[in-house]
Amino acid sequence: MLLGAAGRIKGDWLSYSQSDLNAAKAEGYNALNLVVTDPATCTSADVDGVKRKFAEAGLEIGQTNGGYGGALVSDDEDERKGAIEFLQQMCRLTAELGSPNTYLRPGSLNPGGAWQPHPENRSDRVFDRLVDSAKQACTVAEQEGVKIATEGGVVCPVYSARRMRDFIDAVGSPALGFNQDPVNFVASLDEAYELKPFLQEFFDLLGHVTWGAHAKDFQVMDKLLVHLEEEEIGSGLIPHDYFLTEMQKCAPDAHVLIEHLPENRYADAIKEFKVYSDNVNIVWDEPRPPTI
Repeated sequence: MLLGAAGRIKGDWLSYSQSDLNAAKAEGYNALNLVVTDPATCTSADVDGVKRKFAEAGLEIGQTNGGYGGALVSDDEDERKGAIEFLQQMCRLTAELGSPNTYLRPGSLNPGGAWQPHPENRSDRVFDRLVDSAKQACTVAEQEGVKIATEGGVVCPVYSARRMRDFIDAVGSPALGFNQDPVNFVASLDEAYELKPFLQEFFDLLGHVTWGAHAKDFQVMDKLLVHLEEEEIGSGLIPHDYFLTEMQKCAPDAHVLIEHLPENRYADAIKEFKVYSDNVNIVWDEPRPPTI
């Protein structure tokens, strides 16, 4: 597995500076994700320039993340068509970059954002729209020879390990897999306080289609109603050593990307994360030789 970061450098991929990439490498990261605002406007020169910067820093290009919002499940067909086309363009760009996968954001009907709840998000018709959108995107992914990594969460149309398994089966494409990110799926105190069986279900149902993972942590807050908040790695409840052991078994070539931190906290986060990986003898891979 390769240890990297998502969000270590903020902003669009074309704004990543050589000094920022060098700083991430100096902290110990070996892969960084790319956030793409508009894949339709990029050029071959853009792709070559970014690949050269990553190669000079000794980094691999990680997962690509497109900014198409939550419209893959929109009931406005024009909006949904636009999101599908955006994701298809992301597949083509991902192939050009040599990235291991591009990220599928399942979306939401909530106008406030793709990671916000809505009472219809768990309905069959929303699920069916997501399946149809993913099928259209996977046609291009298969043509381009790239993977699509789906993430989900308790507020999303794919809200559990079982629902994610159903989604991947319904799409039926070898290009489509799962991005392990267990914090997103925790929905109850029972799950929060008994995380190993909760995590194991994701590996049992989705281990063989796991393309990558995001690493973060969470805590149960002292509130009358159930309230969960993200925490820095090592300050929460996730058994990272157990999670990494299972990742190594099912996806030894995956990128594991630490995420959701201020830029100045990534240096400490990787040190803390390596305490867990060292405890279970995870040997992190080195970046591949660049191909430019």
